[in-house]
Amino acid sequence: MRLTVPKVCLGVLVLASGILGRAGEAQAFAVATIRPSAEAVKFEHDGRTETSPGTLRMRDVTVSTCIKWAYGVQDSQISGPVWMQADHFDINAKADGPVGEEQMKLMMRTLLAERFKLSFHRQERELKAFALMVAKGGPKLHEAADDESKGSMQNSEVGTVAKSTTMRELGDMLSGPLQTPVVDKTGLTGKYDFAIDFTNYLPEDKTVRPNVGSVMMAALQGELGLKLEAEKAMVEVMVVDHVEKPSEN
Repeated sequence: MRLTVPKVCLGVLVLASGILGRAGEAQAFAVATIRPSAEAVKFEHDGRTETSPGTLRMRDVTVSTCIKWAYGVQDSQISGPVWMQADHFDINAKADGPVGEEQMKLMMRTLLAERFKLSFHRQERELKAFALMVAKGGPKLHEAADDESKGSMQNSEVGTVAKSTTMRELGDMLSGPLQTPVVDKTGLTGKYDFAIDFTNYLPEDKTVRPNVGSVMMAALQGELGLKLEAEKAMVEVMVVDHVEKPSEN
């Protein structure tokens, strides 16, 4: 949850470690197009991100989505202009050759600096947070059939289906709708397949607007044997100093 990168602006960070990576490999996409989103991705707070060796395809994503993907942070760890979470884009990017997802995340950092003119500094803040923990009775989770496969989470109108997902990834997913940092304190280190159905935890009176936090807490305990406990935590926040909307290309 706490980031450990030195508190320097992204421009310096990119020059120091973003443009060139291990063994002198280029850390920038050979080509990238950024356009306003053509259509919304239903039920997905962060749109859809798909990777294959050397290719990145993002649909209906925000600048905040890109930062979260590139730096491994949550919504509440980003402080910047409102449009960063309101304006949606489609991004297609390709490397010169086959590269893995972790290297493409470094390339996304470069793209954010060059195309969105992003710079920021880091600041520790004490924030209200939730600790994700194992509830009384133990977890109701199934070890992933293939823990080497890439994790995925698919949202729908009534719930979420996850494959080969870590508890850290579940915490990151929960932090979006909760708008609060979620720290994994389950002690569960594997990858898991699970499903959450919120239907049974919604108010019986359909005219009553459900409380997101209450529904999630009840569903987590009932479906997964997990719980959320409120706490205060020191969280490193990325404070945006400058960011621009990119021109179409």
